[in-house]
Amino acid sequence: MERPFHAAGRSNAVLLAVGDVGPYYEPVADYLRSAGPVIADGDIRFAHSEKLFTTRGSMQVHSDGHYTRQHPSRAKIFAECGFNVVSVAGNKAMDWGAEALLDTIELFHRMGIRTIGGGANSDEAHAPAIIEAGGTRAALLAYTCVLREGYNATSHTAGVAAVRIQTYYRPIDWQPGTPPAVVTIPDEEDLHALAADIKKAKALAPAVIVSMHWGIHNIPRMLADYQRIVAKAIIDAGGDLILGHHPHIPKGIEVIDGRVCFYSLSHFLWSQRRIDDHVPGHLGGHRHGVVHDPAYPLLPMGPDAMKSMIGRAVITPGGIDRVSFLPVRIDTDLRPEVLRPGDPRFRAAVDHIEWCSEELPHHFACDGDEVVVSAPAA
Repeated sequence: MERPFHAAGRSNAVLLAVGDVGPYYEPVADYLRSAGPVIADGDIRFAHSEKLFTTRGSMQVHSDGHYTRQHPSRAKIFAECGFNVVSVAGNKAMDWGAEALLDTIELFHRMGIRTIGGGANSDEAHAPAIIEAGGTRAALLAYTCVLREGYNATSHTAGVAAVRIQTYYRPIDWQPGTPPAVVTIPDEEDLHALAADIKKAKALAPAVIVSMHWGIHNIPRMLADYQRIVAKAIIDAGGDLILGHHPHIPKGIEVIDGRVCFYSLSHFLWSQRRIDDHVPGHLGGHRHGVVHDPAYPLLPMGPDAMKSMIGRAVITPGGIDRVSFLPVRIDTDLRPEVLRPGDPRFRAAVDHIEWCSEELPHHFACDGDEVVVSAPAA
């Protein structure tokens, strides 16, 4: 379906991007009734894989990822959704060791899906996927800021592309026991490597799109301070669009020097399973003081876990021409529904993202089903 805002005769490609994918339910056909035709309209269709798909590997002793490995047959959800590029740079990617990560990457490749952000060594993990479509091309890179020690790829070991973060706690009050300020600082060496990757990718394609697995679970609107530092570094290096995920709830959108950063697209098709008498994610929510919606027992990421979005960008030979998002609501059967103007939930969803973005430079304008993102007026 051609969009009316495409200039006549102009070559372009459409990127459609979602956040975390990795549910425990199947089949998925019924889950795509609303969102499937929308995703199919994209030339570049991106998602982040939250699970490992293999029967091999061994759970790492410092991991809590006993629920993150699935049978390879479950990976077909990515093909059924039509995704053609997938990030594997996540906090669970090495929970079952290098063997499981490499099996997962190989499985995606056999399905005709490009992977970014992971590999047998750092060269593979940092390599971009170059996608040609609509008379133009885009380079996609992926990184994670949330990872266990040893999960990052090196010159001689498998793993993920990472921007590691140091966390410090600074007292802000003289009274003992007062909660401190949490200070997060990106690793300088990793930040330089990220910038170098982007500059190399920019020589290969007019648009460089960077996937970032980062941020804070459960807590609405809150960003870690390292996120804005890393986002600015990406844009300064030549990145044209940032696709954030990991918090499992939507976060704000910022326009940095004319380029858009989605701090969190939320999840799209995702769930946790019940283990004995609990769902693992409930514990993290309780630590953050978040009250989970009982109507969503398998989306244990707080009261906003049913809110999501699809990021959209038009890519021309000159770069990215337009960025927007489509509001999505996940129903109690865990099906993502693309909301339409005229539905009161559409306006409520836009208002929520506006609230999340309140302290970030941005401007939203509704145009049909889309919410167009641009820089604020001077």
